[in-house]
This record gives sequence, C-alpha cells and structure tokens, in this order.
Amino acid sequence: MKKKIVAAFCLAMVMTVGGCSGAGTAAQPESSESQTQPASVSESSSSSDASEENSTQKSASSTASSDAADASSSRDIFAMDTYMTVTAYGPNAETAVDQAQQEIERLDALLSTGEETSEVAQINANGGGTLSEDTTCLLERSLDLYDSTNGVFDIAIYPIMDAWGFTTGNYTIPSDETIESLLPLTDANDILYDKDSASISFAKDGMKIDFGGIAKGYTSGRIADIYRECGVTSGLINLGGNVQVVGTKTDGSKWRVAVQSPEAEDDYLGILSTADRAVITSGGYERYFEQDGMKYHHIIDPSTGHPANNGLVSVTIVSADGTLADGLSTSLFIMGKDKAAEYWRAHSDEFDTILEDADGVLYVTEGIADDFTSDHETNIIRKDGDT
Repeated sequence: MKKKIVAAFCLAMVMTVGGCSGAGTAAQPESSESQTQPASVSESSSSSDASEENSTQKSASSTASSDAADASSSRDIFAMDTYMTVTAYGPNAETAVDQAQQEIERLDALLSTGEETSEVAQINANGGGTLSEDTTCLLERSLDLYDSTNGVFDIAIYPIMDAWGFTTGNYTIPSDETIESLLPLTDANDILYDKDSASISFAKDGMKIDFGGIAKGYTSGRIADIYRECGVTSGLINLGGNVQVVGTKTDGSKWRVAVQSPEAEDDYLGILSTADRAVITSGGYERYFEQDGMKYHHIIDPSTGHPANNGLVSVTIVSADGTLADGLSTSLFIMGKDKAAEYWRAHSDEFDTILEDADGVLYVTEGIADDFTSDHETNIIRKDGDT
C-alpha cells in the first residue's frame, strides 16, 4: 500500500497550490516566500492498486529555472511507497536535484522489504547476510534507538506488521494466539550484529527486520548532504510529508513548515519557523484500515503487538538529524505524552517535539515554543518538569 501524499506550497503566503497530488502532478518551483505543508491522505482498506501505481509512477516530473543565482529546480518522484518532492535553489540546483533523485532510487532499491532483490529482503529471506555501508549505518542507529527508548523503537516488529497486513495491504485483525506466537520473534535484542564483519543474523528462526520507521529520515539526511556538497544553501526535501529544509529561504528568512492535522488532510495544527532542520510527523491517520466500525492504524506497540493507544494522535519531531527525527516520531507516539515528555527532557539537546493528544490539546517543547504558532490550545513542555 502507498501513502498518497499532498505537499502544499504557499507561494505568496496567501495562495496555496498542490505541489504533489495523488495524481502525481508536478510542483512548481517555490518563490522565496515558500511554505511547506505536509499533508497525507489516509490509506483505507479500499486502496488496492499499489502494484499498478508502483510500476507507473516511478518516473519523475520536474520544473526548473536557470537564471544564474536565481536558478531553481524542483522534481516530483514516486519512491518508498510515497510521493516526494525535492527542490533546490542556486546555480547548481538542477545537478543537486538530479543527484537527489538518484540517491532516492538507490536507497529505495536497497531497503525495500517488498522488492525481493533488495538487500533487506534478502537478509529477511536468508536469515542474515552481509551489510552494505548504508544498512550498517541504519542498523546501528536503529539498535541505538532501541536501547535509548527501552525497546519502543524496534525494527524487528516486521512479523507483527505482516500479520496485520500493513506490509501487503491485505488487512486483517490477527488473533490473540497469532500475536502471542509472533511476539517472541519481534525483539531487536535477538538481532545478532557483528561489527567487524558487518554481518547480521537472527537468534530465532522467522525473525525479519524493516527499516520503514527510519528509512525516509535517513534518505532526507542523505539528500541534505548532497545539496550541501553541490553548494546548495537553500533547499526543500519533502519525502511523503517527511520534511527536511536546508539552510534558509533564499531571502534569508526561516522556512515556514505547516504541521499536518490528523483530522483533515487540508488542515494543519500550526506553523513552525525553522532552518536546517527535519520536521517529521507520525500519526495513526497516515495508514490504517477500518473493520466493524473500528480503526486500526499501522503504528504497532512492540510490547503488545497491537496499534499503539497511549493517548496521542500526532507527534512531530524537529531535529537537525533526519534519521533521529524519523525514528523518534514513531517512538514518542507509542510512549504517550508523559513518557514522551520525560524522554525529551533527557535528550533535549538532540530534538524538540510537538504532541497532540486525543482531546486536541497541543504540547510543544520549550526549545521551539517561540517558533511555533497555532490556533489550538497549546501547552509548553519545559525542562524543569513544568507543562
């Protein structure tokens, strides 16, 4: 299944246009007053055309302007089961966007669990294997997050995800007996990693891994590196609503990123002014199915094998590290507000966060409180323990 993502860009702070619609239309290069709005269309059980769209939407559409210092390039790409837009400004903008597309496609082919020839799929099929540089990095970061979050971030969750149908789109509610039988296979402590040989194996037969909770953040970070290597000092990377901005806007002001509302794809919780940061949101609205009047979303709590239900409906992470932001957006969602706030206080030098609870109340950490504006009731999470 694919997440159909709509990235809306504000060209004059008053008029918005669709940057990358579900139909895959091209985004126009942004002006210096650009604003990004991650907005997703939820997948329901009626969506069953993943394989057909995957084969037809792999190509990219692009727009470019090449007037010396005012040059810009923007391209729409379908990869990693989502719609993406990469935009760069400056004399080397087109080269940077070309290289960004190549990197996205390379990492997609490497990390996809749905492509039998990918490195991750081969590791899962063979019960282990030798890791490339990228998968080594992702594995090490994933295991670090597993330890840091006390097992909340767990790349070994794949068998449970598969049982719910979130890997294939064939949704079903697994029995309690099925979940109990699979939970012993979903503990990253049982991933055996040999750093010297860059190899991985599993302590139990049937274990499988999935970097889906961290791959797009890693990819946006790689693109940001490519932009900088190409001399791009102003750029935007939107990987299916996972936004990372490079530098500032071309006029020197901060980017304005709209945080998606879980209630409506064309609404947002507030606006964050930021520069050189990843802004990544997770919520149950991204991917789910309905059965007997109940919604079941894809963010699985590894301690229960069921969709997380700890009082949060949306978590946004703001960090200079896209990989960290991606992993923590899922982790804090699973933790719930109080544990998420406690985790932030212990790691406040690494990230900030915006949380929305089931009552529609927002909680914003003090590191970004002055840069975030919203019409919603908002509370500030402070390092001293006050909220």
